[in-house]
Amino acid sequence: MEHLSGGSRRPNIILMMIDQQAASALSVYGGRVAKTPHIQGLADQGVVFDNAYTNFPVCAPSRFSMMSGQLASKIECYDNAAEFRASIPTIAHYLRYLGYKTTLCGKMHFIGPDQLHGYEERLTPEIYSADFLTMPQWDGEDDDFASDARQALVEAGPVPRTVQMDYDEEVGFNAEQKLFDLARSEDQREFFLTISFTHPHEPYLCRQEHWNRYSDDEVQLPHVGRFEDKHLDSHSRRIYRHYNLDAPGITDELVRNARRAYFGSMSYIDDMIGRLLNTLDETGLRNGTIIVLTSDHGDMLGERGMWFKKVFFQNAVRIPLILTGPGLEARRVSGNVSLIDLLPTLVDIAGPARSLKPAIPMAGNSFLALAKGQALEWPDTVFSEMTCEGVVEPVMMVKHGPHKYIYSASVPPLLFDLEQDPFELANLAGQNIVSEHEAHLRFLADETWGDLVALREKIVRSQKTRLFVRQALEQGRVFSWDDNPHTSTGGRYLRRGKSYNAWNYEGVERLRYRSES
Repeated sequence: MEHLSGGSRRPNIILMMIDQQAASALSVYGGRVAKTPHIQGLADQGVVFDNAYTNFPVCAPSRFSMMSGQLASKIECYDNAAEFRASIPTIAHYLRYLGYKTTLCGKMHFIGPDQLHGYEERLTPEIYSADFLTMPQWDGEDDDFASDARQALVEAGPVPRTVQMDYDEEVGFNAEQKLFDLARSEDQREFFLTISFTHPHEPYLCRQEHWNRYSDDEVQLPHVGRFEDKHLDSHSRRIYRHYNLDAPGITDELVRNARRAYFGSMSYIDDMIGRLLNTLDETGLRNGTIIVLTSDHGDMLGERGMWFKKVFFQNAVRIPLILTGPGLEARRVSGNVSLIDLLPTLVDIAGPARSLKPAIPMAGNSFLALAKGQALEWPDTVFSEMTCEGVVEPVMMVKHGPHKYIYSASVPPLLFDLEQDPFELANLAGQNIVSEHEAHLRFLADETWGDLVALREKIVRSQKTRLFVRQALEQGRVFSWDDNPHTSTGGRYLRRGKSYNAWNYEGVERLRYRSES
């Protein structure tokens, strides 16, 4: 059988993930500040998808969608504390079935007792707790694990070290070592290696050397600033309150510092990627390896006065997606694709050695033909959803062509034409000029999700059930689902007993004081 590389041997596959990376901040997508030459180099050699989207602008559900090729709500992965069931087939299961050796290095935010999900091995623990620690409660919500945007902006700047830097150093070291191990291994199977970093995810802190690569003068303020409360749509008003974005004292200086630190974190991860690419070259693995670079979701970075994610505006849901390697030529693809398309695509790249039928129907489609410039037809539609903390009902998004539709059961919808309105300032919902587009998008949404009121009831039942299980398991002898429960973690992973915000900034001030003394 002839495979993607044009020979008899199938390509190795590396899935390289960065976390909370807004596509618009990268130079390949028009960003004019961040210095990421290694990512740009991948883009120059490979296929760049201009309209790639997350299926859920929150870490865990996004990754579960990507890994399973299913929308998160269909597999009951509603939030960052929803179990990813061991019975759900993943990319790793499919590629392992097809004869690939499968390794995970870094963050995948798996929740539940199964911390492998088809991977034969994992080289690092999860950075976040694998249990139901961060449970949302729509009927009496607890936001202990919601990021505080004002704190993130006040704290932004250079530091010697953070717990998240500790983690990514561990990921980078183990990934590089694994590449050397693979190169000298007698195991001749092709490999699927997932390398997943946690930067440039907030907090907006970076090392001094990466901070120094930028100046305040070159760090632009957001294109669209904060809105007064009376001008906010219902979805935006909700996220302002959830993240403490309506707090006083958020100045241009704070905004600029946070953006500068984010760009610094981008350069930090780009350096990591550069070292891995160099290792691929040194080991001779590069020419036979497909590299996929993407992110789980974006970051608003102050656009519209918003930070982080959990909204459907472009900076939060549009993500980078770059493919490079044997059989792929440099080109740009304009069609809408999303992370659920990755599973069928990688199976397509693997070139099944024997008959393979999906264990369950896949929601996504292989975009390999698009990547090779051969697709005659493409659905050009992406779906994204929010059923997590920060909302109190399902909020959904459908994008077809340039039109994006956002709706829930209880508040007025939003409809944007991104071709004419890239900053999403003009809500066209209900206007005759787009009535045909709106009707089509609403049809697609109803066909996909059905009754959102009934879905809300199902989610609340899940929340209450998981809350009870969490409370019961905190009594008596406590057993951890984390894959390193019996070793000292040095505080670099988020586990029970700490809030998200306290963990993020643990030791930062002491390190700052010592470095300045």
